[in-house]
Amino acid sequence: MEADWDEIADWYTALVRGGSAMHQFSRDILLNALPDRMIGLDVLDVGCGEGIVSRALAAAGARVVGIDPTRTLITHAEAAEAAHPAGVTYRVDDGTTLHTVADDSVDGVTAALSLNNIADLDAALRSFRRVLRPNGFLSFTVPHPCFDAPGAETISTSSGMRRAAGDYFAEGLWRSAHPHSVRRAGNYHRTISAYLTAVMDHGFALRGCGEPAPGDAVRAEVPHRLGLPPFLLVSAVLA
Repeated sequence: MEADWDEIADWYTALVRGGSAMHQFSRDILLNALPDRMIGLDVLDVGCGEGIVSRALAAAGARVVGIDPTRTLITHAEAAEAAHPAGVTYRVDDGTTLHTVADDSVDGVTAALSLNNIADLDAALRSFRRVLRPNGFLSFTVPHPCFDAPGAETISTSSGMRRAAGDYFAEGLWRSAHPHSVRRAGNYHRTISAYLTAVMDHGFALRGCGEPAPGDAVRAEVPHRLGLPPFLLVSAVLA
């Protein structure tokens, strides 16, 4: 069943706030890749969704603006901020333009599971570079390109359920037919080298590239991920 983010926003918010181990894992590995001292830094959280990472950044002491193009998700984020103030400002904005964000105005950009929802990666990276101050950082996670490629599927084997890789080189938009998959709203698949090359081409120096192993909570929630990294984690600094 095809959908868009406006259609799945309520479902997605309930999924994340219901204790999704995968989203908590993505948040935690991203936070671990950030500077040790976040107090007083201005951080832009791109594709913030309902605010799971934005709230964590604020709790670490950063001044946070969360942006997302989906109005319903921003409404959920603002409702959480009103109920439990964390000091986060939320705005509807597009990660490829960042038209609400001034030049040289932030110390860091985070993007948790959002660059894979952006069609024009180069435009997004140009915008990130524009709004970052000198030596600003960029950290992002995306679904691991090897195991969430078009055609990837979960199969039954003699050792249990396992993830079968799809068409790794088939870059571009694809959708999952699974009724409970986020990717029924679409996902832009790119190879690992495409992400890393684009980051460097736009003037960033790579500081790290990780494939963190999932803990017990993720393995319990999605046992077919046993032995696989769910996400690719990339950290860079504006050169």
